[in-house]
Amino acid sequence: MVDLFDAPSSLAQHCETIAVSGIVSAVRGLTLEVSGLIAPVGTLVSIGCDRSEGATACVRGEVVGLQSAHAIVMLLSDATGVRVGQRVRAEAAGMVQCVGISMLGRVLNAMGDPIDDGSPLTDLVPVPLKPAPLHAMRRARISQPIRTGVRAIDLMAPMGRGQRLGIFAGPGVGKSSLLGQIATQSDADANVIALIGERGREVREFVEDSLGDGLQRSVVVVATGDETPTLRVRAALLACSAAEYLRDCGMNVMLMMDSITRLAHAQRQIGLAAGEPPTMRGYTPSVFSLMASIMERAGAVEKSEATQSGSITGLYTILMEGDDTTEPVSDAARGILDGHIMLSRKLAQRAHYPAIDVLDSVSRLTNQIAEKSHVIVRNEIVKLIAKYREIEELVQIGAYAKGSDPIADRAIALMPSIDSVLMQSMEERESFEHMLGRAAQAVTSDLGGSE
Repeated sequence: MVDLFDAPSSLAQHCETIAVSGIVSAVRGLTLEVSGLIAPVGTLVSIGCDRSEGATACVRGEVVGLQSAHAIVMLLSDATGVRVGQRVRAEAAGMVQCVGISMLGRVLNAMGDPIDDGSPLTDLVPVPLKPAPLHAMRRARISQPIRTGVRAIDLMAPMGRGQRLGIFAGPGVGKSSLLGQIATQSDADANVIALIGERGREVREFVEDSLGDGLQRSVVVVATGDETPTLRVRAALLACSAAEYLRDCGMNVMLMMDSITRLAHAQRQIGLAAGEPPTMRGYTPSVFSLMASIMERAGAVEKSEATQSGSITGLYTILMEGDDTTEPVSDAARGILDGHIMLSRKLAQRAHYPAIDVLDSVSRLTNQIAEKSHVIVRNEIVKLIAKYREIEELVQIGAYAKGSDPIADRAIALMPSIDSVLMQSMEERESFEHMLGRAAQAVTSDLGGSE
């Protein structure tokens, strides 16, 4: 007889496992209703994989909702071959994924499998895709800057280790190129890059051209736009878990997610399928909950018995539909993040790259991480650009009267120098000290005969 209290492991050895299963009762697009399946949300399931029942196609899915009589399953691929009456079997808890150092330098899909024709991953450990939130008092204060290598960011909207910034832009303004430049030039120990809902054509271009040599210290997780919403959300969660693993190893990690907007679209589809009510522009409540939980996973942590001190600095791109800064995803993101970098279509049309509008961009931690001399130069540049914007139309039509405003005269004279500091090619690299020296020289240069 087995002692239930003294030998629980022995009891487990004597128990028989029973497969949890149900029957497909309805198929609606990528969503199935499964009768009799008693499994928690997040469980991975297989449909039609039992060859003893005459299965011809094997499809996998994830439980995304529960109702009184059935479970709601969203497929991880298309519904070809799925029919009413097929058996659905629970495979495993889906909210666990294996990660490890061997992921560096690799391109993975949403399930953590390499898609770059490289060798299998080794020395992996299981981690939750949705861990418990990091306790507020375990977070380290952000006091050290992280250098991106991009002058317009490091000078005008400096980032701290563990900070979260959004890159807001309309389509075709240079978000992906900017991410690639940061990935190759930043002083982070490792990059984790999540490409969510990207065009399939652009993935290889980003990895080989924009990222280039930076791939060796990067983990790239890909879920393209033609993949199911469940996989797109899972790719974002996997990227966060990979970044947390590297952070707990003592690394300063740069987590880049392109884009939060397409992640929101994917979660909206899942939420609607699970029966959530639509709100603004059809977005379901779970969209904004997911955004907050994803972004809050960035941050710096103090050393503990279980982890080393490390940080996750988050960069999240937000695709503004119609360049609308007030659409729901953009509006919610600004309230969650520690600052934002605005890309300007007007600057991009003038071949001003990166097309960062420094007047609309802000880092809420500038005064905490920047030295006084840096803040003085930054504020002077902002003042001159703001003054030039006021009179730009008058200057262009020749209606500005020189001498009517000394600050405006100075702004007109120094704008070419300021633009040369803020513009930067993909290949151009320099130290922060050199950046700051160039910026200081640009705003303090002797105007000579221009007075």
